[in-house]
Amino acid sequence: MPSRLFSLIALLCLTSSLLAQREAPARYQIYGGYTYLSNSINGVPGSHQPLNGWDASVAFPAWHNLRFKIDAFGYSGTNLGAPEHPYYILGGGQFSRRLGRETIFVEGLAGDSGINKYWGANKTTGETAAFASLVGGGLDTPLTRRIAFRVSGGFQYSYYALSGHGSIPYRIPGLPTNFGRISSGVVWQF
Repeated sequence: MPSRLFSLIALLCLTSSLLAQREAPARYQIYGGYTYLSNSINGVPGSHQPLNGWDASVAFPAWHNLRFKIDAFGYSGTNLGAPEHPYYILGGGQFSRRLGRETIFVEGLAGDSGINKYWGANKTTGETAAFASLVGGGLDTPLTRRIAFRVSGGFQYSYYALSGHGSIPYRIPGLPTNFGRISSGVVWQF
């Protein structure tokens, strides 16, 4: 009888300690920060100019470490005599894992992008909408219980073409479609 009682007490203690080590419940995440794009949209070889901008996202509560995320970001700059103001609205999945205090994540997003009409060299007209995708990852370091600092990076794809005669789009050889992206900012979890 004492051995069964001892086994029952040990089992109860073990289950309570396992529950205490369980991860915190899934939370919403709101992120805001700075982002850097490796090249301008019209940055043909010999005229590479990076763009700076803003980044904001909302991520929904996780299910088995996978969460749905909506990301919006925009850039501003000038290259080859033309102002460029591209913006992106993407959605997709983010998979995260805790490693000690930090959380690492990978993400894959796809959606739409837009830009001002006269973004081509010397203010040539161009397409104002294109498909965009982003594959990347990052690291969240907690600052407080609900706020963390995020650093992320990735590979971004968008395909813009210039408008030709009769509104027929054409591509200039060397017009970039692949970009490197770095972002940093603050995440609020609630």
